[in-house]
Amino acid sequence: MKKQPQQQHSSRGCQEPRPHVAPSAGGGPGQGGAWRRRRPLSLLPFLSLRDYGFCMAALLLFCLGSLFYQLNGGPPHFLLDLRHYLGKGGWRMLHGEPPPQGWEVLPFPSQVVYNRVGKCGSRTVVLLLRILSERHGFNLVTSDIHNKTRLTKNEQMELIKNISTAEQPYLFTRHVHFLNFSRFGGEQPVYINIIRDPANRFLSNYFFRRFGDWRGEQNHMIRTPSMRQEERYLDINICILENYPECSNPRLFYIIPYFCGQHPRCREPGEWALERAKLNVNENFLLVGILEELEDVLLLLERFLPHYFKDVLSIYKNPEHRKLGNLTVTVKKTVPSPEAIQILYQRMRYEYEFYYYVKEQFHLLKRKFGLKSHSSEPPPKPEFFIPSPLETEEPIDDEEQDDEKWLEDIYKR
Repeated sequence: MKKQPQQQHSSRGCQEPRPHVAPSAGGGPGQGGAWRRRRPLSLLPFLSLRDYGFCMAALLLFCLGSLFYQLNGGPPHFLLDLRHYLGKGGWRMLHGEPPPQGWEVLPFPSQVVYNRVGKCGSRTVVLLLRILSERHGFNLVTSDIHNKTRLTKNEQMELIKNISTAEQPYLFTRHVHFLNFSRFGGEQPVYINIIRDPANRFLSNYFFRRFGDWRGEQNHMIRTPSMRQEERYLDINICILENYPECSNPRLFYIIPYFCGQHPRCREPGEWALERAKLNVNENFLLVGILEELEDVLLLLERFLPHYFKDVLSIYKNPEHRKLGNLTVTVKKTVPSPEAIQILYQRMRYEYEFYYYVKEQFHLLKRKFGLKSHSSEPPPKPEFFIPSPLETEEPIDDEEQDDEKWLEDIYKR
């Protein structure tokens, strides 16, 4: 009788060794002990190990698929918003299909702002907008102020108020740095813009201020009457190599502030202004085009904003319009020396980083609609060219003269 308890103890020890189970009340086999031994096998009380593994595998496949999609040309932010802008039927219109019945009442942006960058084709686009506004019945709003891009807080509030109260649908255009309407309680409009190779923009402006364009040999004297002769005929290489103010920063830091905004740091060449400009492009601009590919820019504007830009490409290609546009080409351009070009490129490195970023986004958008780009990758160095009078329309510089009177004269003709 004394040996029986030992046998029972020995038998129980072989059946249920518990050196790793934490002691607890009611932990016997009949009281939940077996359930506690299986608990470490399930990470969640309502999922088995098999179900958990299936979920993780599905999540991994989703992430890999999403990454693969983005690496192969996922749409930029503004492209994802196009259905919201143009309505359900508008998506078919973007691909060139006939508009559905009742397309006139589909939702579309009734507030568009073109804060045009100087010497980036703006005069050509404004001329087209004057024709289009009469044809399609939208309100083209311009400004009497043409040489003030940086505004105080009160000036921003006043301008935003004036724009927001304009009759809709409207398209407002002016040389002005990006305005954040929502900061002052307004409804943020749709922004569009066009930029060009930074060095070519600078060279075009440099010679235009001195010698004008093909509209007349003496028209530059009207724009810059106070310019001294030694300044007017200053060699571009001397200006760059000897670091004249006109050929150095911050004067060369010109394009980025149009997208960065009104913050004082937007005028300082650096990463902060560059990144803020990129962010605004992604979040507030429906389209930022490249002047070197202007026909594709107009085509996309016609697809994205048909209520404003329908038939713009056919008007632009009209021979009569091309004759008028050719009158605005800057004359007497010369190419700087290779040494001067290299220095200019270094001084404009932030401008070029932004330009290539916008160009990449623009080419991505073109591929979405089957338009071929001139090059898939940006060149390692900027390509300088001097256009002939029949190649590129040149806009007026926003710092020099009111261009509205000239546009009005051309439009009347």
